[in-house]
Amino acid sequence: MRYGIDIGHNCPPDTGARGLKFEDNLTVDVGNRVITKLKALGNEVIECKPSKADTVRDSLSRRVNRAKSADVDVYVSLHFNAFNGQANGTEIFAISENSRKIAKTVLDEIVKLGFFNRGVKRGSHLFVLRNADMTAILVECCFCDSRKDMDLFDSEKMANAIVKGLTGKLPTEEVKPLPDEEDNVDMSTLRLQTALNRLKMADKNGKPLQEDGKLDPETIFATERFQKIMGLQVTSVAGNTTWNAINMILAKRVIRPNHAGGPIVRYIQHRMGAEVDGVYGPQTEVAVRRFQRQNGLLVDGIIGSRSWQILIG
Repeated sequence: MRYGIDIGHNCPPDTGARGLKFEDNLTVDVGNRVITKLKALGNEVIECKPSKADTVRDSLSRRVNRAKSADVDVYVSLHFNAFNGQANGTEIFAISENSRKIAKTVLDEIVKLGFFNRGVKRGSHLFVLRNADMTAILVECCFCDSRKDMDLFDSEKMANAIVKGLTGKLPTEEVKPLPDEEDNVDMSTLRLQTALNRLKMADKNGKPLQEDGKLDPETIFATERFQKIMGLQVTSVAGNTTWNAINMILAKRVIRPNHAGGPIVRYIQHRMGAEVDGVYGPQTEVAVRRFQRQNGLLVDGIIGSRSWQILIG
């Protein structure tokens, strides 16, 4: 089978809901696991999330067009709901009869995890379903603003439920999801030099570090400079705390105004000349919008994939 997997949103200005957790982060986590598991079962998987879009409609169009051009058999759009902090559970949208059958098998597997069954609903109002010419479903996994759902939610179990609902089976061997920089365990000096160069942490002469795996004075200087910016204890060694900050930034999460993001926001503030305090407030938003305007990006104050591409590649 050829599946088109659409990791919802994650393409500013097309960004997801905010609750106890961010929808953009949740869909990436579950989506990467679904993709990996489907491939492990021998299926072909087409990733349908665009890397850039000018408008929300453009983002949605690119997703559907990618699925059409790849002639996928089943298109699956992954999302998380948000409403009033009280609503909870799982619902799946579909239009055609075949789509509704697949939606029900997926829903049945998810509700086995303990989520309230909100049913299979008609999705004719949803752009991606209305414009798909193949079997297509849109999964609202659960509510990211519901304490009940977030306490119950486990990305691995959710991905397993979706894959089993789609295929009727799971990989016999454990498979790892697509790599996420935030989980990278490589703490070698060579990777440290490469990461610091990506983060524009130069040596004392303003030059990039030599990526040779040697913990020389230049590498120590850049490490300490990074630690100062992050508000960490300044040492000559990149320990777990330093690496956690590096990996969080390299993971390139979507960052929005009013986000108290710690190291990620501190780094953004440093790069954009704003006061470095780790809180995305009004002054930081002004700096971000100025950066976006100067680089020909959509001026919305949201640090997404295109902004990250300019910042760290």
